[in-house]
Amino acid sequence: MRIDMYLVYLLLRLLALLPLRALHGIGSGLGRLLLWRGGRTVHNTAVNLRIVRPQLDQTAQAALLREVMVESGKSASEIVKVWGAGAERALGLVREVRGEALLDAALAAGKGVIIAAPHLGCWELLNYWLCRKTPMAILYRPPRIAAIEGLLRKVRGALAPEQVRADGAGVRTLYKRLAAGGTVGILPDQKPRAGEGQIAPFFDREALTMVLLPRLAARTGATVLYAFAERLPQGAGYRIHLLPAPQGLADADLAVACAALNRGVQDCVELAFAQYQWQYKRYSADGLISPYDREQG
Repeated sequence: MRIDMYLVYLLLRLLALLPLRALHGIGSGLGRLLLWRGGRTVHNTAVNLRIVRPQLDQTAQAALLREVMVESGKSASEIVKVWGAGAERALGLVREVRGEALLDAALAAGKGVIIAAPHLGCWELLNYWLCRKTPMAILYRPPRIAAIEGLLRKVRGALAPEQVRADGAGVRTLYKRLAAGGTVGILPDQKPRAGEGQIAPFFDREALTMVLLPRLAARTGATVLYAFAERLPQGAGYRIHLLPAPQGLADADLAVACAALNRGVQDCVELAFAQYQWQYKRYSADGLISPYDREQG
């Protein structure tokens, strides 16, 4: 690990001594500051909220935007605890698990498990919890700053998942792992590159949607489960959720499969709506009219 990353690691260890409630308080303040300053992140979030909650009036939209920005701030500040405390101590913050029997049954079946983990709640803590249950590989794109990978390996320790690059060789690795009855994790709401996805509805508006996860499920027969770690109020900890995939996710028709994939994300989001990463420009893609650009200008 580079010396600068090691110093970051030591700072994380120090700040992790703060209670989670205090860190969430700092994050709440950060979220309110970002809201006050405005900018592209706030704009994109507001556009998304108007798309998915069109029934809300202006006052309700503003209140929801404040709540979402506060939760976004908490998402940033809580990583200090999750990384700095170490994986095993961070897992002590898990207060409840809903749907664990679904995962136990899928693992016991030995046909492979695909964990679809949306950008919702505290996904780094979810990684720890899943890796304690079973060895897991996750599809990822390398960080822009290569030295961060060393920091991630250090903080994750023995509960680090195998990181598989999002390229042809990486995808083949996922197929082999599932064929052997293993477990892989994928972000189902990660927008694919141009020409690599399928247009499908997400909260009743068309969005470019990944085809990799449905294809993996169809070709391997692996069980697909959705999962996320919900942030509890007042810094009380986290609740792990595991949900079954909607019908049709492994359909040969990619339009049907990707619509089911997005419904699964929606099912998760509705359980912790404000904790979703709403700043993501999910509705922009080639062939679609971008609501973000139109409203900006």
